[in-house]
Amino acid sequence: MELDAKTQLKLYDFIAQFITDEKKIKFQRILEMRTKHLTVIIEDVYQSQNASAVLRTCDCFGIQDVHIIENKNEFNFCKDVELGSSKWLNIKRYNQHEHNTLVAFENLRRKGYRIVATSPHKNDQEMEALPVDRKLALVFGTELNGLSQIAMDNADEFVKIPMHGFTESFNISVSAGIFLANLSARIRKSEINWKLTEEEKVEVILNWAMSVVKNPEYLVKEFLKKNKK
Repeated sequence: MELDAKTQLKLYDFIAQFITDEKKIKFQRILEMRTKHLTVIIEDVYQSQNASAVLRTCDCFGIQDVHIIENKNEFNFCKDVELGSSKWLNIKRYNQHEHNTLVAFENLRRKGYRIVATSPHKNDQEMEALPVDRKLALVFGTELNGLSQIAMDNADEFVKIPMHGFTESFNISVSAGIFLANLSARIRKSEINWKLTEEEKVEVILNWAMSVVKNPEYLVKEFLKKNKK
């Protein structure tokens, strides 16, 4: 459904008639804390529980966009873990090309993101040193093999979590939680304009409204009937 921002706002107002005042107030409060300045890329993760936990973490920290790369492994949602968090997120899946990782990276670069691989590397830096003034796309890989070589070769920066034990890595859900807690807090405390634009807010809140009403397709049809030119 391709609608301009003005029409989307009218559609939201129409659908909002069928949503409780309490829910609408909650939408507005959470909307003001959403950000696209920081986004997450998940590459080829096959353990549905850990991958779904990342979605839940993104929602909790107000990260609106999640990009899922499916080269070898299909991403399966684990409802008992993600607890409905996926319906509050914008999820973009990449599974139509030979090199889906490159497609995802280039898509995000065109939107002004720097691609940051969450993996130890000879040029890595600790997360406290990672600049947050530019838009960041954090890339997380599989629990067993980490990020693909293509992801490593095409990342703009590398970041790691300082560790002081015998185990070499965290699982993806723990790693995402640590990174997002740190970077989200730093971004929100900064002078960066990290909030959604007005147009982005309209798109997001409309999607949220559509996810909580019964038979949203019918409501859209009724709205379009009443607003024919």
